[in-house]
Amino acid sequence: MFELLFFTVLIYLFLSRSKKRKKLRGLDAELRELVESSNDATGIGLDIKRFLLSIIDDDNNDVEKFSDRQLAEAQRILDRAGPGAFYWMTEIAAQLAFLGAAQINGIPTNVNHELGESATAADVVRVVIRP
Repeated sequence: MFELLFFTVLIYLFLSRSKKRKKLRGLDAELRELVESSNDATGIGLDIKRFLLSIIDDDNNDVEKFSDRQLAEAQRILDRAGPGAFYWMTEIAAQLAFLGAAQINGIPTNVNHELGESATAADVVRVVIRP
């Protein structure tokens, strides 16, 4: 009697065990996870875009750089998205640097095609970042 009960419980535990996936580590894995959860990725992308546009606006209005408000906002984005947000922001900065270099060297880009000759930094951010 006890053997039957023991084997039944053993089989039940074996069949009902949870198969947890091993969590991937690293920035690429976090970025992939961030992109796969599309609702969160869209929200984080909009936060990053809004943050970059506010930095450009502060720069245009001669507001103090590295203000407590901006640092708190950056910390909130990093807390929400983790290192993936840092990776994403550096990717955007790299794209903007490539666009600046292409413009200096006279190489046409899709941003030139979409914005024409008179593009502000905020217009470029709006074109480059499309969450």
